Amino acid sequence: MSFFTASRTGNLVSRLNTDVMGAQQAFTSALAGVVSNTETLVVVLATMLALSWQITLLALVLVPIVLLPARCVGRRLAQLRRRGMELNAELGNRMTERFNVAGALLVKLFGTAAVEDAEYAKRAAAVRDIGVKQAMTARVFFASLAAMGSLATALVYGAGGLMAIAGSVSVGTLVAFAALLTRLYGPLTSLSNVQVEIMSALVSFDRVFEILDLTPAVAEPAVPAALPAGPLDVELDGVTFAYPRTSEVSLLSLTSADAADSGARAADDVEGSARPVIADVSLTVPAGSMLALVGPSGAGKTTLTALLARLYDPQAGTVRLGGIDVRDLAADDLHAALDVVTQDAHLFHESVRDNLAYAAPDASDAEATAHLDSASEAAVQRALDEAMSGRTSVVIAHRLSTVQAADEIAVIEEGRVSERGTHPELLARGGVYAHLYHTQFANRAGAH
Repeated sequence: MSFFTASRTGNLVSRLNTDVMGAQQAFTSALAGVVSNTETLVVVLATMLALSWQITLLALVLVPIVLLPARCVGRRLAQLRRRGMELNAELGNRMTERFNVAGALLVKLFGTAAVEDAEYAKRAAAVRDIGVKQAMTARVFFASLAAMGSLATALVYGAGGLMAIAGSVSVGTLVAFAALLTRLYGPLTSLSNVQVEIMSALVSFDRVFEILDLTPAVAEPAVPAALPAGPLDVELDGVTFAYPRTSEVSLLSLTSADAADSGARAADDVEGSARPVIADVSLTVPAGSMLALVGPSGAGKTTLTALLARLYDPQAGTVRLGGIDVRDLAADDLHAALDVVTQDAHLFHESVRDNLAYAAPDASDAEATAHLDSASEAAVQRALDEAMSGRTSVVIAHRLSTVQAADEIAVIEEGRVSERGTHPELLARGGVYAHLYHTQFANRAGAH
């Protein structure tokens, strides 16, 4: 999960779409004529050697002149292509973040449409300019190939003419060579173009394999353990966790909007401290019971549940489900045993039923629509109580009225458990929980 939280969506889409297509096109179009051009070269060279090995040797000596533009221009085209892909990714990332419901809502509410238009025009102009540079460089490349081919042909003609005057070769042989030279340098020019295309395609390959070569932060066990059936207990034993640095889970080019930002992010990544957001937390939730996590925003409540779902691995300590270390469980088995209700609901652009049944595609229509009637807080609470019945539950609560019946409440502050107990016990203790409770209900009373 750390890879996706660190990487920008547009940059990922660009690599998995534009770069893959670029690599594919290089092999489907550029390499298509390699076999035929190679066969033509072999036949032409054999014929030329049979006619005159001297002129053939001269023609071959001039081959590096014909191929010179490919070596000089190929690297430049590869650099331009990489920069073009980066600019396309930046533009795509901007569009991805703004052209969705949440992004468009912010633009409308804050009246920044003109700013976004200007920024889009700026980035689109950069993509256009780099495209023009690529096209002009390619034009120069092909013109150089034609010029070098003509120069080599003229030199062979001149040398062959002198040999014909001296009687070393016949005029007929020279005329035959004139026809064969076009069949020699033509395929060489095409193969030079293939070299340039491959050099450009290697840029796409590099960008794709940079992602494929990343080591997953959460690895599957070689021999997964079997998860027992029924309600399972949950245990966090001395768990300490700090979110990994960007360089450990992703690429700076995937996390930054531009080159300047990449440099700043690189410096921050090196200098940033890996401060634990969870520090030596030990909690046990007996099978079938309910644990409520309360505390201020940023205390580490959501991180604890992410560790339970093994979206991340702790740097120290162990998370167990049913007495088994979650690192020993297959991801599919672990997630099949967990039901997660997130605070922020994300909807796919599909039917309502498809969204409701996403986690359980085999659910009946009655099951999929049963949750649509929860229109009020009380109705939602009843639905949750019914869903949690007979299950081990970990609940993150912002409204303390929803967790008063929890078997245990843990107050999380700065990544540590500061208080534990039932609702009456914590109120009687007069600590952080009691303060949060009285503050919240005083605010409610004042609002009414």
